[in-house]
Amino acid sequence: MRELHSPPSPGRSGHRPPPGPPAGGGRWTPLRAVALIVAASGVAVLAACGSSPSGTATPAATSPNAGAFSGEPPSAVASAAESLLASASAAAASASAASEAAVASNSAAASAFEASVSAQQAMTREKSASVLSGVTDGGNAQGDITITGIARQNTGGLNAVVVTMQNRGNSPANYAVQVDFVDAGGKAVDSSIVGAENVPPNGKAQPVAFSRQPADLNLTPVVVKAVRY
Repeated sequence: MRELHSPPSPGRSGHRPPPGPPAGGGRWTPLRAVALIVAASGVAVLAACGSSPSGTATPAATSPNAGAFSGEPPSAVASAAESLLASASAAAASASAASEAAVASNSAAASAFEASVSAQQAMTREKSASVLSGVTDGGNAQGDITITGIARQNTGGLNAVVVTMQNRGNSPANYAVQVDFVDAGGKAVDSSIVGAENVPPNGKAQPVAFSRQPADLNLTPVVVKAVRY
């Protein structure tokens, strides 16, 4: 019998057939080969960046966009509170300044009033005090004397009165009057002496008596001595 021999198998002979043309009948060209290499490299890069050892995707870290952040404006309530506090502080400072100015103004007015009255009565005060020093009672001219209070806004806050000396006689007369300023308990806390000379018949003189005590004291003026001489 004739032995039949089969053609050698490609796997047994160790030789591989040469690669065939690309699918579709195309031919291998340098451009197509380069495209395949680039595509393969992209797949490898994506696999390296998108995978983690645990098999889960790891997002890429990105820097925050500083332009997306903005500071919050102060609360409307807080702003209103600060405004009210500022207004209250300014009002308190203004009131304090006004109060100090009023005190200074009153003090200046009181000093001016006192100086004016003292200048008018300087010539008769000493003589009147000398006349009254020898009088032990109310004097002989109580009926000729009346007193009228002066508004404090006109005296710088001092307690002051107009002492009216009415000459009811038929000849000129001199007068000396002592006015005490007493407190609510009747105690004299200050005294003022005034006088007038050559008051004509049926005429009058009107000097001013005042207390140098603080204006906030509630004092009452009282004629304690009145002498016609």
